[in-house]
Amino acid sequence: MPLKYIATFSGGGTPGRERPDFWNGGIPWVSPKDMKTEVIVSAEESVTEAGVQHSSTSIQPPDSLLLVVRSGILQHTIPVAINKVPVALNQDMKALYFNKALCLPRFAFRWIQGFNEQLLLAWRKAGATVESIEQQYLAQTIVPLPSLPEQAAIAAFLDRETAKIDELVEEQKRLIDLLKEKRQAVISHAVTKGLNPHAPMKDTGIEWLGEVPEHWELIPTKRLTSLITSGPRGWSEQTGEHGSIFFQSQNIGRLMETSFAECTRVTVDMTADAERAQLMAGDVVVCITGARTSAVAHVTELHETAFVNQHVCLVRPAHIQGRFLAYAIFSVSGQVQLQLAMYGLKQGLSLQDVRDIVVPVPPLSEAIAITGQLDQFTNRIDLAIREAEQSITLLRERRTALISAAVTGKIDLRDTAEVHEAAA
Repeated sequence: MPLKYIATFSGGGTPGRERPDFWNGGIPWVSPKDMKTEVIVSAEESVTEAGVQHSSTSIQPPDSLLLVVRSGILQHTIPVAINKVPVALNQDMKALYFNKALCLPRFAFRWIQGFNEQLLLAWRKAGATVESIEQQYLAQTIVPLPSLPEQAAIAAFLDRETAKIDELVEEQKRLIDLLKEKRQAVISHAVTKGLNPHAPMKDTGIEWLGEVPEHWELIPTKRLTSLITSGPRGWSEQTGEHGSIFFQSQNIGRLMETSFAECTRVTVDMTADAERAQLMAGDVVVCITGARTSAVAHVTELHETAFVNQHVCLVRPAHIQGRFLAYAIFSVSGQVQLQLAMYGLKQGLSLQDVRDIVVPVPPLSEAIAITGQLDQFTNRIDLAIREAEQSITLLRERRTALISAAVTGKIDLRDTAEVHEAAA
């Protein structure tokens, strides 16, 4: 049966931001950023009744199916949720209120999840600058409807089974968090205390650093390097499928790794600015703006010409082993210094902030021994993290397949449906 015959559609809007009396009321105002959960009971922002009355939004009753209809996330996922409290919507959302004599909202919710990829192809508006769902395509979608008891049985089965899978996913996420914490703790200890537990120590007088081995020196990064720079502005207009590697902040991983395979390409003339921004094997890179600010990586290999953009700080070690410097900036000590540099309203990091990072520096032979042990340790930890991430991927694939099988009748739940019908 077409969706338009079993549900009514409502859109949303934004009350005037210039009216304080329209905001911070008791009505959750749901936007795509709130659609990270399957059940909506609150939202990041809320509106007042006056805000609803004087705008194009409206109050949606509980048990509506909420749907994102305009967002970049529609490239790969249709976010859906059920609200348990009355809500208002912004203009990038739709609400479907079902005739419960024909279709249960929870069944429709699972049906959309089960056919996510197919519905994305069927619903997306062609030629839109931002991924959008065309309401006409949405309204005309045919939904195969089993009996109400079978719909209830399918929804209950999937609620129960997906909850089990979701808990397994959360366990793997907690494991990853613990592994990352252990990784940074071991790195931080090694680059500030060394490998010899019996080495004489000295107090640095710095709260976030504490004691370091007596024979180590505290040296700012600017004295350990021959170059600290970033790429010039304006190169984004010269990017494309051909040219040299254009190394950007998203190419710096959270575990000190670099990703050259996914780099954009740039065509530039070899000017003085370009020569300064050219990346070399052995360099250290630090993200200085955006969501990955303070992420650091060590460029171990480079097989073709590459340049950094303006959001990446290029650090060229001269009087310190590059790998040790990268570990030092990645450590708690290095990250605290960068966080302190961003204190208050300041956004991102400056090149001077990177130059000012104080590094505990051991003799070269000791630094090489430390990085050798850290590389072995982090390789083991990183493997465990990758295995946990792979487990999450497999669990999510299992979840999607389970939902699809249940809503298409490939899992026989008729006996359970009879129980639901008897209970009703």
